[in-house]
Amino acid sequence: MTNDDPGRISSGHPWPHAPGREVLERLGVRPSKALGQNFLHDPKIVRRIADEADPAPTDLVVEVGPGLGILTAELARRAERVVAVELDHRLAEYLRDAFSDPPVHVVGADILTVDLHLLTSGRPYTVVANLPYSVAAAAIERLLEADRPPIALVVMVQREVAKRIVARPPDMSVLAVAVQFHGRPRIVFRLGPGAFFPPPKVDSAVLRIDVNPEPRLTGERRLAFFRLVRAGFSQRRKRLANAIAASLDSPKPDVEQRLRAVGIDPDRRAETLTVEDWLAVERGLGALTRAAH
Repeated sequence: MTNDDPGRISSGHPWPHAPGREVLERLGVRPSKALGQNFLHDPKIVRRIADEADPAPTDLVVEVGPGLGILTAELARRAERVVAVELDHRLAEYLRDAFSDPPVHVVGADILTVDLHLLTSGRPYTVVANLPYSVAAAAIERLLEADRPPIALVVMVQREVAKRIVARPPDMSVLAVAVQFHGRPRIVFRLGPGAFFPPPKVDSAVLRIDVNPEPRLTGERRLAFFRLVRAGFSQRRKRLANAIAASLDSPKPDVEQRLRAVGIDPDRRAETLTVEDWLAVERGLGALTRAAH
């Protein structure tokens, strides 16, 4: 690919105004529904995402799903280094050629399985991503649960997923509890299908998650916390005490007593509990989960 190629990207110059269709056709890439390939093309949205991530000139950014590199180029102008993780090997090869100069390093890998410590060399990092809708929740949870999670995530997801993540009682879910356990999520802005090629059938939202600098719980207590959350949500229409007792195979009166001892009404439903409430549940019932396992 030469410097005057319409698909050429330089980290020091504006994104080339070449139609994305032409680049994809030249690469033989047909946007895949299975991979959730909806390519961002609106430069105003790109700048807003980069502004929200706000990397310093000394920062490391991990970009997930760079696609054709429009956001990658903007991030590379601002950060010291961008590690772009692309699952589609054809796009990864295109990006390696397009970003032949530092500070961009392209990795052909799956964010759900890649070694994050190796990827970042142990440095603090921020994640910026246009996540495929089918794996958005799994990717966010995997990043947050890493041994060295990012400082923050700025991710584009399906609008309904974003709403679930920032939900408050009485609309909590396992996903909302998991994300809010690790950090503070907020919806930055929403956008319609027209910002992408091909346009998806749903609206999207950009979500920022500021990760807690220190974990709330570690080791066995953290495992117990999530066992209890899953137990509570396993039978959503049941009162909390019933769902947990059934899941842990524990006497219901014992579960009720322990819940009351930490200030949680046994008659509540799981979706009405905040993360702080679940932390109280773990203090009261954590020993039962360890006994059950």
